[in-house]
Amino acid sequence: MAARRRQRFERLESRRFTEQSRRRRLTWIVSLGAVALLVVVVLVTAYSPVFAVRAISVEGTSRIDSAQVQSALSDQVGRPLALVDYGRMESELSGFPLIQSYSTESSLPNTLVVRIVERQPVGAVAAASGAGFDLVDPAGVVVSHSDARPDGFPVIDLSGTAIGSPGFLGATAVLRALPAALLANVDTISAATPDSVTFTVAGGGQKVMWGSSANSALKALVLDKLIATQNADATLTYDVSSPESPVVS
Repeated sequence: MAARRRQRFERLESRRFTEQSRRRRLTWIVSLGAVALLVVVVLVTAYSPVFAVRAISVEGTSRIDSAQVQSALSDQVGRPLALVDYGRMESELSGFPLIQSYSTESSLPNTLVVRIVERQPVGAVAAASGAGFDLVDPAGVVVSHSDARPDGFPVIDLSGTAIGSPGFLGATAVLRALPAALLANVDTISAATPDSVTFTVAGGGQKVMWGSSANSALKALVLDKLIATQNADATLTYDVSSPESPVVS
């Protein structure tokens, strides 16, 4: 009697285990099928001509002609958004020296968006031709040219140095670090080395020995206080290269 009950129990347990295994297997099959279907749908959708590039939108340009950028990238038109040749895009955009950086975005269903960051000038240098001035960015790339000195920009004196030299890069680093109020009063700036930046103040004969771009906020604060205690018409030199120990001479 006990043996029959045990056999019946074992048969029931075996049947229950088989049914559970069958349900688990069915669940796995359904799940894998759903994932496979989703992958197929995504691939078909992504690579379908329905989502091919039909328009290229260029944003962020002011000095660069956006139509020229669109023309340079026209070979991307007709490609599925998932198959855009970004290597080719980089090669084409490298032909625009005023592009500092760019990013792209796919805007469904058919638009490739190109967001451009243009190079921004920080100062003017005497043109290599000897006529006029070139506006340059911090790396020394010429942004524009003018026959007369451009308003609103200091002149970077290249005497004894050259565009791209450590001295030039030191001067542009200082220009980028100066507070806007002080930058607006810089007339000319020069540097033989990154640590020997000097500039003159517009409207007078005052000279500032700035040093490197380090601690520019503190140097600007110290300089402002020093200028406030001096005769604005006097020919003075302010040395704030060590802002904790400034010197006026």
